[in-house]
Amino acid sequence: APMIPPPIITTRADVCMASPLLMGIFKTINRPQKQSATNGYYAGIGSKNFRITVASDLLGQGSRNDWERPSRMTTAVVTGAAQGVGLTTAKLLAQKGHHVVMTDVQPLDDQAARLCAEGLSVSAISGDVSLEDFVTTLSAKIDQEHGGADILVNNAGISLICPAEETSLDQWHRVMAINLAGPFLLSRALGKSMLARGQGSIVNVASIAGLGGVIHRAAYNASKHGLIGLTRTLAAEWGGRGVRANAVCPGWIKTEMDVADQGSGAYGDDDIINRVPMARFAKPEDVARAIAFLAEADGFLNGVSLPVDGGWTADMSWDSLRLKTR
Repeated sequence: APMIPPPIITTRADVCMASPLLMGIFKTINRPQKQSATNGYYAGIGSKNFRITVASDLLGQGSRNDWERPSRMTTAVVTGAAQGVGLTTAKLLAQKGHHVVMTDVQPLDDQAARLCAEGLSVSAISGDVSLEDFVTTLSAKIDQEHGGADILVNNAGISLICPAEETSLDQWHRVMAINLAGPFLLSRALGKSMLARGQGSIVNVASIAGLGGVIHRAAYNASKHGLIGLTRTLAAEWGGRGVRANAVCPGWIKTEMDVADQGSGAYGDDDIINRVPMARFAKPEDVARAIAFLAEADGFLNGVSLPVDGGWTADMSWDSLRLKTR
């Protein structure tokens, strides 16, 4: 069997300090309690009211409401976080008060540094989510440092545009490994601690290609159909134990992946714009907001496959008829 290189662990401070005046309060050694955080800064001494009072004294009374946070900072894991939807989602969840563990096969130093500089609480680990050894390492690190994940966003994925009859088995396996096996491995590993605590939320980033068929994308379509199937199965199996599983199904998004796909000559902007009732591509922010909604909702949403497609899957019209309405 080929040697598998060890995962690359990017050590990045997961706390950003607003001012040297805060260092004594927020240093890790001064956190005897579970992690407590506000706006990306950890606090762990004294009562909640004491922490809010100190924050108000140091940062001004106007910041008091910003410090009203849950006693434990929740941890969100976002895969494929180096760019596009993943990076946008990581930033949004961090802005909402979660500590975000970013992971990607690409280096994440610069992305983590930028978010940290904005006062957001993030950490980064680089590795391949389709490798079981890396997922085991990632899960153990999150359990040790954060007490487990509260939210898992399975966003990592790759595209393959190729006629079905020309798709090789190696290509098929690679797409399935990243787009489907990776989410399964992560859900299994991180889901165990969620089940043990009796709460958690998993959001899988599928696609409208998982709701239908798109020509020249046999492997990609099958992987996304499978991901929706995995989502529904976990929802059925784990929902009664407090862990919800949902999926978002984006249409075409203006990201680095779209640029690469268009570079192959497979389609152009007008092909997508003319097909979408809202007459535009999705933006990463559109999808990130839907992910955050499903991730944070603590109600009855479970097993949902939510299209974020500008009406693509709702519209049965032909292009000339659709374009007459614009």
